[in-house]
Amino acid sequence: MDQKQKVAFLGAGSMAEAMISGMVNAKKLPAENIIVTNRSNDARLHELEKRYGITAVKRSELKTDDIDVFILAMKPKGAEEALNELKPQINKDQLVLSVLAGISSSYMEELLHDEQQVIRVMPNTSSMIQQSATAISPGQYAAMDAVLTAKELLSAIGKVYVIDEPQMDIFTGIAGSGPAYFYFLMEHIEKAAKEEGLDPELAREIGAQTIYGAARMMMERDETPTELRENVTSPNGTTAAGLDALAKHGGGEAMMQAVKGASKRSKEMSAQLQKVASTN
Repeated sequence: MDQKQKVAFLGAGSMAEAMISGMVNAKKLPAENIIVTNRSNDARLHELEKRYGITAVKRSELKTDDIDVFILAMKPKGAEEALNELKPQINKDQLVLSVLAGISSSYMEELLHDEQQVIRVMPNTSSMIQQSATAISPGQYAAMDAVLTAKELLSAIGKVYVIDEPQMDIFTGIAGSGPAYFYFLMEHIEKAAKEEGLDPELAREIGAQTIYGAARMMMERDETPTELRENVTSPNGTTAAGLDALAKHGGGEAMMQAVKGASKRSKEMSAQLQKVASTN
């Protein structure tokens, strides 16, 4: 990515910070070329500026002429106001990346300029350690150069996947909510370890390393998850006993319903937000 490019975050919440942290650590852009802004929380801006060495300004003081990429990272309910405010300050060739859950690219294109280059982005909180699974979905006017810019910029925070916009909800169910599934699993691993006399902190490290190793193996080999599971499951062995307990207590079905439930909620939130937007 061109080291001279400037990126501006509109919004200074936890996801914006996770992405900023990843980008700064990856050193694809000078920290001073990353700008963060919000409407009123000066203390938060000062905190991010001090922590990451980036440039922080009030929203009213942001100079937009030399910004190459705008990243919309505010709460979705503030999207319409932010987009209406941004419209007279940008041109259609400046790239807009939206982390706004539930806000369609067509809606953003409608509120901004005709043929505005918009790309929806869905990272997860692992952005902070440059291990995010990030989806991007180009709007109808996003040029190939814009897609390549988005991929290169976001590769600083992990792996990037280009998907169609209707797939954003299931991606949310898997990757957006996925870290919480893992933390939930680890809570119960720690609880079981404690009941069996193993130190919870040690159990946490063992469990995390085990799952990390299993994930790496799955990503580096050609076998399917089913094949890998069968390879490590001996008849009447300890793994079989553990898997039998999971099946008995609905472990697999629970995981499927978790992913489907998060995806369904994403669709519901999108519909609600679009309904509100269309009536304003």
